[in-house]
This record gives sequence, C-alpha cells and structure tokens, in this order.
Amino acid sequence: MHQTTNTILMIRPIHFRMNEQTAVNNYYQKKEEVILPSTLTTKAQKEFDAFVEKLRSFGIHVIVVADTEEFDTPDSIFPNNWISFHQEGTVAMYPMFAENRRLERREDILEQVENEGFLIENVMDYTAAEKDTIFLEGTGSMILDRENSKAYCALSPRADEELFIEFCEDFEYTPVIFTANQTVNGKREKIYHTNVMMCIAETFVVICLSSIDDKAERKHLLKHFKEDGKKVIDISEDQVDCFAGNMLQVRGKGEERFLIMSQAALESLTPSQQTQIQHHCQIISSSLETIEACGGGSARCMMAEVFLPKKSS
Repeated sequence: MHQTTNTILMIRPIHFRMNEQTAVNNYYQKKEEVILPSTLTTKAQKEFDAFVEKLRSFGIHVIVVADTEEFDTPDSIFPNNWISFHQEGTVAMYPMFAENRRLERREDILEQVENEGFLIENVMDYTAAEKDTIFLEGTGSMILDRENSKAYCALSPRADEELFIEFCEDFEYTPVIFTANQTVNGKREKIYHTNVMMCIAETFVVICLSSIDDKAERKHLLKHFKEDGKKVIDISEDQVDCFAGNMLQVRGKGEERFLIMSQAALESLTPSQQTQIQHHCQIISSSLETIEACGGGSARCMMAEVFLPKKSS
C-alpha cells in the first residue's frame, strides 16, 4: 500500500470567511478586522488558484470542484475533514462538529471524482454519529500511515476515541491514541486536529513533540516511528502556530515526492529543519495567509488525497 498519491481533490471557495461555529475550539482562527466578505473571498480564491497552479506545475493531478451557492459553507475549502478515498475503492464520510460543515458533504463531488476515471465501490458512512454528538473529522483528526497500517489520533472534541477505533477496525489500521495540547491564554487546551501538529511521510515524520504533555505517550509514539524506520523532525509550538505541522507528502511528475506546505510554514522552519526535509524530498510552498488566518487551517487541510483505483477502460 502506498503512503503517497499523485491525485488530490480540492474545493474552490465561494463564500469564504471565519466560521464562528468552528472558532470555539480552533484557536488558530484569527478574526480579520473590518474586511468586506467579498474582499475576503476574493483573497482566498486568489491564494487557492495560485496554490492549485503551483501544484499542477509539478505534475500533481488536482481535481478542482467549485463550492456551491446553495449552502452557507465557509469552510468548504477544507475537504479532507469530511471525506477520505481509499485504495480498495472505498470512500469514508465523517461526522462533523460544526453543523454548517455537514453541508459540505455532496454526492456530486463523488460523481466528479468518478468522472475523472476513478472507481468508487463502497461508501463507509460514519455521519450518523452526529446525532449522538460524536465526531471524527477525517484526515484532520487522523494521520494515516498507510504503508504500516497505523492510524494516529490526538483526541479532542472533534476526535472521538471509540469511533476512531471503529474506523481502525473497519479499515484494518492499528490505532495509536494520544493527547496533544497547545497553550491558550496560559492554559493547556487540546489541539483540535491531529494534522495541525503532525505529518507522516514515507521516510520521515514532522511532529511537535512538546505538544504531547504525557511523557509515556510521547515515548510510545517515538517507539512506533523507530519501528517503522521513520526519521523524526521535531517542530516547536510556535512553528505549529505557523502551520508547520500541516503538511502533506504527494507524488508529482516521474513519481517524484514533494512535501506540500504554506509559505508561512516554510518560513517558520529553521535552515536545519528544511535541510532535513530536503534530504527526503523537495518542498513546495505557497502563500495561504488569508486562508490560514480566517480558516484556521492550511495546506494539508485543503487537500483530500485520492487513493481510489482507476476504472478499467
């Protein structure tokens, strides 16, 4: 099973803004002072379009689907939270914490992925858990090590332990559970999504170890990384604030591997950290400052990896 894919799904925003429903536990969102909604959307669209263009220039296959005017979906630009696509032709759909994020789930998006020549044979739908206020927000909540069949999850109001274990049983992953915190107004609060503080690539891991306050949990994670031969690149909480953990490794032209991140994430890395990453693969970065400030998410959140098999012609 491959860890990386050449194909990603991205959703182009129509009404981008700070989502008040997610701000209650996403402490990375920052309110933009006195800026017209239309201006905000235009800025986000420009960042989105430049990002897509850059990815495509490196031979990465990007499926772009436009958001719809039908619903109020300010976070539609982050599809990796509600859907994941798997190698055996299965799609998983996830229960979302914010009610307006549930409106992002659209059948026509699956149809558009199929129109690109991919085969969908089965849908695993976990969304009924929303009725019981139980949430698991896709590859935001879970970091999947596909090659080693391990799934990492930092528990939070958006990542339920029992549902995570159920997912692992369904998809045959070994669950690795821990808690990751950030300091907010002098208090330690749970980080809302695992993919903000951690990224697993083929041969290395980028992780903020200091966010894991429990030393036993930290040791347990390091043991897994060592077992799987992954080099650990440790980042600080300040770097996490710049979305340095929110990265994704993908494949481009000629099967070349790239680590995708925002410009802010790249600029926060030390020369030594950049060199360590470049020892494994090239870095692609793009400016996403509006999306990061208002959305509280970054490059990785914007990309839903497509691992589906191709239809036989």
